[in-house]
Amino acid sequence: MATLAESKFVAPIIRQTNMLINGKWIESRSGKRFQTINPVNETVIAEVAEGDAADVDAAVKAARAAFDSGPWSKMDARDRGRLMNKLADLMEANLDELAGLETLDNGKPIADARAADLPLAIDCIRYYAGWADKLTGDTIPIRGNYFCYTRREPVGVCGQIIPWNFPLLMAAWKWGPALAAGCTIIMKPAEQTPLSCLRLAELAQEAGIPDGVINVVPGFGATGAAMVKHPGIDKIAFTGHYETAQKIMIDAAATLKRLTFELGGKSPNVVFADADLDAAVAGAEFGLFFNQGQCCCAGSRVFVEQSVHDKFVEKVVARAKLRQVGDPFDPKTTQGPQVDADQFHKILSYIDKGKSEGATCMTGGNRVGTKGFFIEPTVFTGVRDEMAIATDEIFGPVMSILPFNGVDEIIERANSTYYGLAAAVWTKDVQKAHRIAAAVRAGTVWVNCYDVFDAAAPFGGFKMSGMGRELGAAALNNYTESKTVTMSLG
Repeated sequence: MATLAESKFVAPIIRQTNMLINGKWIESRSGKRFQTINPVNETVIAEVAEGDAADVDAAVKAARAAFDSGPWSKMDARDRGRLMNKLADLMEANLDELAGLETLDNGKPIADARAADLPLAIDCIRYYAGWADKLTGDTIPIRGNYFCYTRREPVGVCGQIIPWNFPLLMAAWKWGPALAAGCTIIMKPAEQTPLSCLRLAELAQEAGIPDGVINVVPGFGATGAAMVKHPGIDKIAFTGHYETAQKIMIDAAATLKRLTFELGGKSPNVVFADADLDAAVAGAEFGLFFNQGQCCCAGSRVFVEQSVHDKFVEKVVARAKLRQVGDPFDPKTTQGPQVDADQFHKILSYIDKGKSEGATCMTGGNRVGTKGFFIEPTVFTGVRDEMAIATDEIFGPVMSILPFNGVDEIIERANSTYYGLAAAVWTKDVQKAHRIAAAVRAGTVWVNCYDVFDAAAPFGGFKMSGMGRELGAAALNNYTESKTVTMSLG
C-alpha cells in the first residue's frame, strides 16, 4: 500500500496559474506570486499570481465596461442561458480533470469530488441557465390614469469571495445567479485552493462567455479588502468566517454596497429515541465527517436522547473507526487531509481543549502519519454546552455528543448559539419533527437526513450565520434590483 504522502494516480495538469482580467491571462502588476501547497505531503503544487489593489482596479474596469457598454447585460437573456449551458457541458466533459484539481489542491477524496462536488456544480450552472430568460417583473394597478410596472435589472459588477472547502462548488453557487441576472464578476478564490477556479474560468472562455464578464484575481485578504472598498463594485458576496464578514460590513459602509454572506455554523443534529437509530448514526457520521469536517453546516453538536445515548455512541464510534484516512486519490479513501497547516493545528488545539475541559475522547484525537495534514476521526462524549468544542466552529473531524431529555429542553439548547445555519432532527414522530423544524433558528432543517443539497433549494443562515440566501430563486434576489416604472396614460 502507498504511504499517505504518495499518490496512486497521476496528478492533473496545472494549466493556468495567472489571473484572468478582461479575457487575458496575465501576471499581477506587482509580479508577486504565492505558493499553493499539497495538503497530502506539504509540497508546493504551483506558484500563482498574487493580486493586489492595482489588479482589482484593472478587473473592475474590465467588468464595468462589460456591464455598462459591453455585451453581457445587453445580451438576449436566452443567449446568456445558452452560453451558461455550454459552460456546464464543458465542465461535464472535463469532470475528471476538475475533480483531480479539487483533490490535489484541497485534499478531499477523489470519490467525493467526482460524486458530489462536480455534479452539484454542473447542476447549479444548468439550473441558473434556465432562469436567465425568466426574470420577469409585475404590472401593478395603481390609482389614477397610469400604467405601472416593475423591471428586474442586474445589480451590476459583483465581487465574489469564495472559501477553500468547496472551491469549485462555491464558484458555481456564485457565478450561476450572477450570470443569469446579467451581472459581471470579479472573483477572488481562496489562497489555499485557487487552481480549480482558474481552470473553470478557462472553460468559461471556451464556452464563449465574453471578455470582462468573468475576472479572477487570486490573492490574500488584502485582495478581498480592495474589492470591498472599490467604488466600482456594486455588490459583494462572501462565504467564510463571521469575523471577516464583520470587517466587510465596515469597509462596505462607505459605498453602501449590497452584501450577502454565507458564514459558519455550529449545527445541532438532534436524535430522538424513536428514530431509526442506524439511519441516524449513518447520518450523523456523514453530517460531521464529510469533507474532513470542513463544512459550514457540519452537524458538530450531536444531541442524543438520554435513553439511546449509550447505544448511539457505541454505533457511531464503531463507524468512525472504520473510516479510511489516507491518500485522497485512492477511491477507497473516505477522509483526506485538512486543507493546510493552520487548519490542522487549529483542530488539534480544539481536541486538546476538549480533553482539558473534561470531555471523553472515545476515538481519534491524533495526527495520522508524519507528513501531511491528516487527523483521525474524533468523537467526544461527556460534552457540556459551555465547552469550547460545543460552542466554537472547529471545522474539522471532531464530533461532540451531548445527551438531552425532552423536546422543550432540546429546542432551548439547540438555539443556544450565535450561529443559525443548519440543523437536523431524527424521529418517526411527524408532529415532533415539524415542531423542531419550526422552533430551531436555522436557515435549513433536515428531517431524517443530512446534507441534502439541490440547486433549487435556498441555503443560508439566521443570526451570525449569514445574510441573504444562495441557491434557488432566492439567490437571484441578491443579483437583481427592482425598478418601478410609472407612465401617464392621459
